[in-house]
Amino acid sequence: MPSTDASADAGTAPGTDAATCTNPGPADRCTTFGAGPGVADADSVRGIDAGPAWESDSEDTLELRLPDEFLALIANDPSDSGEDRRGEHDTAGPGSATRACADLLDCVTDWGSVDTPVGVFHLVPVQGEQDLALISHWMNDPTVAEFWQLSGPRNLAADHVRAQLAGDGRSVPCLGVLDGTPMSYWEIYRADLDPLARHYPARPHDTGIHLLIGSVTDRGRGLGSALLRAVADLALDKRPACARVIAEPAMRNIPSVSAFLSAGFRFSAEVDLPDKRAALMVRDRCLRDLV
Repeated sequence: MPSTDASADAGTAPGTDAATCTNPGPADRCTTFGAGPGVADADSVRGIDAGPAWESDSEDTLELRLPDEFLALIANDPSDSGEDRRGEHDTAGPGSATRACADLLDCVTDWGSVDTPVGVFHLVPVQGEQDLALISHWMNDPTVAEFWQLSGPRNLAADHVRAQLAGDGRSVPCLGVLDGTPMSYWEIYRADLDPLARHYPARPHDTGIHLLIGSVTDRGRGLGSALLRAVADLALDKRPACARVIAEPAMRNIPSVSAFLSAGFRFSAEVDLPDKRAALMVRDRCLRDLV
C-alpha cells in the first residue's frame, strides 16, 4: 500500500509542501509527507518505541487473510457501487447514509466534514475519471513527483489509485475538499496491515496517512499542518479501536517532518526502508489534547 506532503508547512521551503506523503509505494513516494511500504528487518527500527516484544509477531499482520464471509459481505454491499457513493465533491453521496460500515477503516466515506482553522474540510473517496485526471495532474508537479514517483502518463497514477480501489479496503484513496474545492490527495490506510508493519512495532488498528497538496499556492503557509491535525483527529474520532495515527516522511524531507510536528505528531524513531530513511511520526490518542 502506498504511503504524506513534505513541504506543506515549512515557511522556509514553500515549494516542498506538495510532496507530503505517507504512501504505500516506493518508500519515498509519499513525502510530499510520508513513506511507503518496503521490506526491512526488525533491526532497521531505531527509536523510543522499538523493543523486542514486537519482533515475533509484527510480520503476522502482513499475512492476514480476511474471512470469506467478510469479503463476500463487502463485495455484495449494494450501496458501495459507483456513483451512489457521493454527490458533489463537498457532500457525501446518497448511498453513504445507509452504507454498511463493517470495513477495515470504519467507512471513511461516512466520516463527514470537519471545521478547521483554514476552512471546512472533507475527505471524499476517489471515484471516476475526473478524480483520476486531477490526481495525475498533481503527481506531475515536480515537487510532488520527487517523492511520489508517479509522474508521467496519466495511467501511471491512475493504476496506483485503482489498485487500492480494487483491494480489500485496507487503503482508501481520497480527495481532500476544502470549502468545496478539491485541493489535496490523501491515502488513509491500515498501517498494521501494510508492509510498513515490518519496519516498526505495529499495534492493531494503527491508521496511516499519506498526503500531497495539489497547488503550489497552498503550500508553505501552515495549511498542511492544519489539515494533518484535522484528519488525524478525525481518524481517532471515527475509529474507536485506533489508538494512534502513523506517518513516515523521509528524514531528508525536513519541511514534511516539521509539518507533522506542528500537527501534534511526535517523532518516534528513524526507520530504514528500502528506498529511504524515514521519520516515524505518531499522533497518540492519549496525548492528542496535550499537543
